Amino acid sequence: MPNKIHLTVATVVVKDDTFLMVRETQEGVKVINQPAGHVEPGEDVIAAAIRETLEETCWNVQITGYLGFSNVKSATTDITYYRHTFLAEPVSFDATAELDPDIDSAQWMSAAEIRDPSNVPRSDMVVKVLEDYEAGRVFSLEMFSNGL
Repeated sequence: MPNKIHLTVATVVVKDDTFLMVRETQEGVKVINQPAGHVEPGEDVIAAAIRETLEETCWNVQITGYLGFSNVKSATTDITYYRHTFLAEPVSFDATAELDPDIDSAQWMSAAEIRDPSNVPRSDMVVKVLEDYEAGRVFSLEMFSNGL
């Protein structure tokens, strides 16, 4: 049994009915995902979501809501990933930032493009949080007691 938790964050960033997505290659397969990554030890989850979004897309964002907590177990590594997903709005594009080397590209996609079978989601969570957003299942950030 692994002796550490894989706590991750992701953001659903919305602009003009499009969503900020990343393209990456996982085990030789081109996939799409929301900007996402691991929370560093001692890091606040909201700060981690902002940081990971910038690192993976070059966009500064403001977190506006919470879409929920989910988990998925990797079939190949047997690792369970626990994911907090946040809703965000774009603030500014940082032309001086460099994409994380694990990211092939970042792009704005419509919901139809995300669901297009030619775009393989990294996990089932990619479409699930899109559905949560579309259904209005957005929670207040007041539930987070950061820095206490």
